[in-house]
Amino acid sequence: MKRLILALAVLGAPMMVATPALAAKPPIYTPALNNVAVGGYDAVAYFTVGKPVRGTDAFKTEWRGATWKFSSAANLGKFTANPTAYAPQYGGYCAWAVANGYTAKGDPLQWKIVGGKLYLNYDAGIQAKWVKDIPGFITKGNGNWPKVLSK
Repeated sequence: MKRLILALAVLGAPMMVATPALAAKPPIYTPALNNVAVGGYDAVAYFTVGKPVRGTDAFKTEWRGATWKFSSAANLGKFTANPTAYAPQYGGYCAWAVANGYTAKGDPLQWKIVGGKLYLNYDAGIQAKWVKDIPGFITKGNGNWPKVLSK
């Protein structure tokens, strides 16, 4: 029995050492199976056409550890010239969750532009809560960001 416990301790040790490094979340939300920001939607299109538009592999760039896709060369150019003007706030994590001190995925179909900035929410139900006090939630979110990434 002692040998089994010792073997498990030795085999598990590398995993225990690696765990703290994996604890911090990336600054840009992407799903576990790919590295695409905003669910593959064109972050610039929210501002230029006022709705979510799918990006394509023909127009993409890497920024802050994620792949960003766009629907046109013009939108790709706008983003690369000033990514912080178009990237969603809180790295695309849910704005309501960040305001409440944690992170959750942002849904690119649940969005609002407020004060010239793009915010995503987890789903329609959460967005309904968020719109009840957008200025208050933004203030709280700004206070929590980016500290929530380490939780």
